[in-house]
Amino acid sequence: MLGEILEISNNTVKIKNSLNTTDNIINYYMKIEDNNKFFVGEIITYTKEVIAIKVIGEIKDNKFIHGISSKPSFASKVNLLSPDEIKIVFGLNNYNPETKLYLGKSSVYENYPIYLDINNLFANHLVILGNTGSGKSCGVARLLQNLFYKKDANPINTTFFIIDAYGEYENAFKMINYYNKDLQFKSYKTKSDSENLLQIPLWLLSLDDICLLLEIKSKNQIPIVEKALKLVNVFKREEEQVIKYKNSIIASALLDIFINGKTPAQIRDQIFSVLTRYNTKELNLDSKVYVPGYTRPLRQCLLIDDTGKLREMELVVNFLKTFILEEMQLDLPDGSFVYSLNDLLYAFDFALISEGILNNEGIYNIAHELRVRLSSLADSELNKFFTFDHHFTKKEFFYNLTHYQDKKVQVINLNLSELDDRFAKIVAKIYSKFLFDYVKYDIERATLPVHIILEEAHRYVQQDTDLEIIGYNIFERIAKEGRKYGVLLNLISQRPSELSQTVLSQCSNFLVFKITHPIDIEYIRTMIPFVDDETIEKIKNLQIGHCLVFGSALMLPTIVKVDLASPTPNSSSCNVAKIWFRKEGVNNEEY
Repeated sequence: MLGEILEISNNTVKIKNSLNTTDNIINYYMKIEDNNKFFVGEIITYTKEVIAIKVIGEIKDNKFIHGISSKPSFASKVNLLSPDEIKIVFGLNNYNPETKLYLGKSSVYENYPIYLDINNLFANHLVILGNTGSGKSCGVARLLQNLFYKKDANPINTTFFIIDAYGEYENAFKMINYYNKDLQFKSYKTKSDSENLLQIPLWLLSLDDICLLLEIKSKNQIPIVEKALKLVNVFKREEEQVIKYKNSIIASALLDIFINGKTPAQIRDQIFSVLTRYNTKELNLDSKVYVPGYTRPLRQCLLIDDTGKLREMELVVNFLKTFILEEMQLDLPDGSFVYSLNDLLYAFDFALISEGILNNEGIYNIAHELRVRLSSLADSELNKFFTFDHHFTKKEFFYNLTHYQDKKVQVINLNLSELDDRFAKIVAKIYSKFLFDYVKYDIERATLPVHIILEEAHRYVQQDTDLEIIGYNIFERIAKEGRKYGVLLNLISQRPSELSQTVLSQCSNFLVFKITHPIDIEYIRTMIPFVDDETIEKIKNLQIGHCLVFGSALMLPTIVKVDLASPTPNSSSCNVAKIWFRKEGVNNEEY
């Protein structure tokens, strides 16, 4: 026994210092034994007279359990943990290469290896936080490299999608096949000449996805997008049936013009405007209107007489009614045919004239706003991501994403570094939703774990307007539902205060590198479990490459020195001095 207990307050036990050592034992772990209960505590202050220990958990049945159900008594015996007890605390008393993953070495117990429980780590959502330059990217790369380079277990069925904001991770993982012949890496990029161009097949997207793509700002815009999608479904059918639908839509719009209370001149001008832009071979300004004994072109039936009236209005109305279909079967696309942005734009134009939209200025304005966005997208360089020359199913698309030359790919990198933040966020959401929907609906439940690693997660996982408009945020949905299906989020961020509170609250494991921003520090204190003042001080004073690890994968909050990734991701800072003072004619690598 080290010394008698002097004080017990809250979760802190103070004992008389009877250790005969000059070593710094701050953060060492102690065992407090009390009537067959074994508490574990961490030394938080150490003076010549008194040692203060924060009680953090218990050992039961050779397992460490974080948290305490009671407090020790003054009769307790206090000792340093034995080597075997340290193994229990760190979960190494029953080591299995298929259940344990090496992370790094303890910063307290010199050269002591720290392993994480693989299932508890990767079957739950994970957060990696830290300032720029604190070692986050290297830490993530090293963690996965430790998994892929394991010599005693082969993770061939892993599926990691990296949403790579800066294109950092290709260098870290492109050599995994060299270290393990069974593993593959694949990178999708956004440059036109890329071997694997990042693509988005429109016909596999849902109504919600199209709404995200068009960045809708109001619920009132959703029915317009839905109508356009239903019309795409019609316009890709046989030509004869398509014309009937088009005629009915145009005729309905023209009939609405007649009854909207405008002057004859306004009616005539608007009908001319619609038929100039929207027409078919059967319904246009030169269509023949049959009158007993003769025929006239439709345009002549729209002439205004000397009294200022449309004399042939009844004739035109009856003519238009002949094109109206009693029932129009309109369904959303089912993914069975290819359509392009231009196809959607064409259908959107017809959606604009349907159901009286032209005669409602408010609805027309919000609809036209979407039409402009869609047109800009179709006319921009981004159109290449939506252009395909053949059809494939959702299953085939997923297979192509996750295979190379018919071999399973373990790491799929989506390099978004060439995209602006706005469109990158859309891509991240659409891909994440596709993966979630595929794993949830298209395969047997929880048989294909998919991990989505979001670098610079605060760019995408935000508290935005998706919930109010389409009814959910895809990252929040994955955070709440994904675990039971096998879709897991791995968030990497330097600004935790900008992350969605809902998503962060669902995460079970944390690797926290140095953070100093007061707002982020306070956010961590509020949102993350097991965080107290001592933990906050540790986070603020961590060295580069060191992180505080805690959660279900390692129940004891521990500072770990993570080994340097090999190869490293391209995440190092600009070497200003090397560039400034480089001498002309001197090899940059030698200088």
